Amino acid sequence: MKEETKAMQPNYKSIHPGQVWLDTEGKRIQAHGASIFYENDTFYWYGENKEKTTPGSGIWHWGVRCYSSNDLYNWKDEGIIIPPVEDDISSSLHPTSCMDRPHIIFNNKTQKYVCWIKIMEKDHTQTLTIMTADHLLGPYTIVKTIYRPLNVSAGDFDLVVAPDNKAYYYFERVHSELICADLTEAYTDVTGYYSTHFPKFHPPFVREAPAYFERKGIHYLVTSGSTGYHPNPSEIACARTYHGPFEILGNPHVGDMTNTSFRSQISSIFKHPRKKDLYIALADRWITDEAGYLPYEEIRDIFDCIFDHDKENPPIPENGYKVDENTYKADYVWLPFRFDGKMAYLDWKEEWRIEDYE
Repeated sequence: MKEETKAMQPNYKSIHPGQVWLDTEGKRIQAHGASIFYENDTFYWYGENKEKTTPGSGIWHWGVRCYSSNDLYNWKDEGIIIPPVEDDISSSLHPTSCMDRPHIIFNNKTQKYVCWIKIMEKDHTQTLTIMTADHLLGPYTIVKTIYRPLNVSAGDFDLVVAPDNKAYYYFERVHSELICADLTEAYTDVTGYYSTHFPKFHPPFVREAPAYFERKGIHYLVTSGSTGYHPNPSEIACARTYHGPFEILGNPHVGDMTNTSFRSQISSIFKHPRKKDLYIALADRWITDEAGYLPYEEIRDIFDCIFDHDKENPPIPENGYKVDENTYKADYVWLPFRFDGKMAYLDWKEEWRIEDYE
């Protein structure tokens, strides 16, 4: 088990993927399934607050927390911008609710910040809660809950605003395929127009956790296989339009002999606004204890058998395949992309600096 770093006021000069990352008060950063929002020369890193998600607690989240920075190294805690709803167990924001992957976009027409959050319901269907705010740091007001876009169970997702202010919603139709759907002008609903991509029979092969970016007129999607918190190989695809068709290019992680995306899962990709060609993959290393980590081939076979009912009983390990609810100490794996033609690669780096990019 990794020893907790003593509280102090760090002064980081570089990024160290997979290492404990502390805020300016010396506390472990809690912004998982994260994205970065940039405005007024400030970076805002927000995500799931897992500070109370310890084994046996029954707590999945403690709201959405946000941090601010001027250099992407040192992060000031701006507090919980979407708090948990503690007194209503039926709320999608109750601490026991499986709330994941908040994404915030700004609507130039309504002048509202729009936040979508995925919710795993108790019957295992997946829905969304949609909120709006006048300021990035809130307060946020719920405008939709138990929302099923296109009337389907909707899993991991990304939100994209095009230069013409039209918005798109990339999401996993649970255990089936990936969908790109157009959003309404308010960014709080889908229009009904959509396209489908990467159809698969079942997990672990279904693609989830879509992360979008655009470079030189090419639209990219990085996706993960569906093996829960256990890591698996990423896949990158590209297209000439938002709706595809997408060409699968392969696994971006270079030299990753474990087939686990460097033991992480990408949540979003951030284009640095002050750099010519710096795109950063933001990823979570959910399993930090070696004892809780299973090789990809083993976990793939387990999930394959679970979801393929024509196969024999899955070879469940003695201690099962699930991860203890220990995500309060999950670490972050941030890496810069390297491009060769239209292919985008992620090389492992023990340490790297923003200043090394033009």
